Amino acid sequence: LDLDLQLKAEEILKEYLDKNKKTRASLVAIDPRDGSILALVSLPAYNNNLFSGGISQTNYDVLINNSDRPLLNRAIAGEFPAGSTVKPIFAAGALEENLINSATSFLSTGGIRISQWFFPDWKAGGHGNVNVKNALAWSVNTFFYYIGGGYGDFKGLGLDGLIKYSKLFGLGEKTGVDLPGEVAGLVPNQEWKRERVDEPWYIGDTYHFSIGQGYLLATPIQVANYTAAIANGGTLYEPHLATEIFVEGGEIMKKIEPKIIRQNFIASDKLNIVREGMRDAVTYGSARLLDYLPFSSAGKTGTAQWSSVKNTHAWYIGFAPYENPEIAFAILVEEGGEGSSVATPIAFDLLKWYFEDSLVNNENLSESE
Repeated sequence: LDLDLQLKAEEILKEYLDKNKKTRASLVAIDPRDGSILALVSLPAYNNNLFSGGISQTNYDVLINNSDRPLLNRAIAGEFPAGSTVKPIFAAGALEENLINSATSFLSTGGIRISQWFFPDWKAGGHGNVNVKNALAWSVNTFFYYIGGGYGDFKGLGLDGLIKYSKLFGLGEKTGVDLPGEVAGLVPNQEWKRERVDEPWYIGDTYHFSIGQGYLLATPIQVANYTAAIANGGTLYEPHLATEIFVEGGEIMKKIEPKIIRQNFIASDKLNIVREGMRDAVTYGSARLLDYLPFSSAGKTGTAQWSSVKNTHAWYIGFAPYENPEIAFAILVEEGGEGSSVATPIAFDLLKWYFEDSLVNNENLSESE
């Protein structure tokens, strides 16, 4: 854990929540080079000291009855629709299966229609002809309906393909982080829906799955971890907080070695196309704010519907520097609204501090020593 980054991430998130009258958020930052966790934030938090001498019933009741559930470590035990943050996974899958290449384009006119059902783009009138990099940059739903569920003569990944690549990138299973209470999220299938909802699986379910909606659920640490795998060129690590184990007296008994869950499951040239699309999101797409930083980054916005009456969840995933990533992260503001306007500014402040302000502070410290 990078303690300075941990404290700064908490500060940035708290400031944002207070300013915008929101209460729940999480952030996970990972070093994509080895899977070590740089920061892990879950808000609202609680005072650990309450438990040190035995918590009073009154204080415990306050925590338990708080509807924002401060005792829940949302970063590892909160399950949420991931929204458009999963689009890089399915783009990688479609490229890997040779369903598309970097030049394949589909016409986005505002959505697609199947019988009486309409599946919309977020932009009325659509985005015109888009290839995979455009689709990632602008988060074009129509493109992902095509590559996910298929449309007309085009055969998509289908439910089996969506499940395959979700699981390859670590969804539906615990990451193995060295913390108690982690949950696995949910990668749904036909049997699950029949048992839990008592309905068959419809093509509409596949379209929703294709854009990270519907029944698919992920934890923030899972989302940060697959972002790290995209950042580093295709190695999914088991994320870890501990780097060393000490014995009494302060001697190092054991160094924690990086543990690879899987690697080389997407060809590097295919994954590079996805990375380029995420870079385009910053240079001209839905995350342009981050292009004002004096170093390169890549990312993907996400806006996840989860209720017909409550605000959407706001996501942003990213990594930097683009050429040689040192940090990959996922930010979630629950009921925050649009990812591009809500979570992206948090990412801006986080990266600015990490690469600029913290470096300046460290240089000043070195000069004064």
